[in-house]
Amino acid sequence: MDKATVIAHVKALLDERMQVAWAAMEAAQESANDQGKSSMGDKYETSRSMGQLDRNMHARQYEQARQERVILEKIGEGDLPSRSAAARSSVGSLLETTAGWFFIAVSMGAVKIENETVIAVSSSSPVGASLLGKEPGTFFEFMKKQHRIVALH
Repeated sequence: MDKATVIAHVKALLDERMQVAWAAMEAAQESANDQGKSSMGDKYETSRSMGQLDRNMHARQYEQARQERVILEKIGEGDLPSRSAAARSSVGSLLETTAGWFFIAVSMGAVKIENETVIAVSSSSPVGASLLGKEPGTFFEFMKKQHRIVALH
């Protein structure tokens, strides 16, 4: 498994997530605007408010995906410290473990890449936090079981 491939794949997933959120945000705004044009009274004011709430929810989803994309850009450009295979894990590390592959960067969950499953986790998630600062050969807990870190990539 290659870290550059993982980064590129997760970036593509985030780009898609951003496009979907943006389109949904615009559709909700358009719907809210259309409801505001009616003169039927309270029922339409409620619909307009609901449309605005939907728009705000999609805007938050878009912004979260955009911020995660920025993190990946920093990892890809080397703005975050690069680690050798003998170093400790950090944000941007791809870890090969007895539980599978983990990528510490953004919370995407299980991602299928080249017939392998990589679990993309945020450094602030419980499993992400337990992986930070670990060296190959050390243990961490995942799904209430002890697993060993085989290698850092």
